[in-house]
Amino acid sequence: QVQLVESGGGLAQAGGSLRLSCAASGRPFSLYDMGWFRQPPGKERDFVAAINSVGGRVYYADSVKGRFTITRDNAKNMVYLQMESLKPEDTAVYYCAARPMTTLQYTTQNTYPHWGRGTQVTVSS
Repeated sequence: QVQLVESGGGLAQAGGSLRLSCAASGRPFSLYDMGWFRQPPGKERDFVAAINSVGGRVYYADSVKGRFTITRDNAKNMVYLQMESLKPEDTAVYYCAARPMTTLQYTTQNTYPHWGRGTQVTVSS
């Protein structure tokens, strides 16, 4: 079992930045692909970004490409989401997710069996 705890959410102004962190424990972190998903108010949860187990491949939703950066530190069992040029439409609960490394589509939520509880990000205009 993998436990995930997100942190770093909060309130930011449009154009500002935030850095989300996700601490993982329970299994060898380097064997897991990691993803970030978000759920805006009243909407479904959607893919944001993913990084493969060794950190060599990253994937982004079109809506965040060029603004968000996902990284991981396998020595610290951490994954990060650096968010720049924030927009009000980035307001959402952000979730960290983990899955045993696989070649399955990174954007598919049900390929991730492990989820954190989420952290709220609110961007004001």
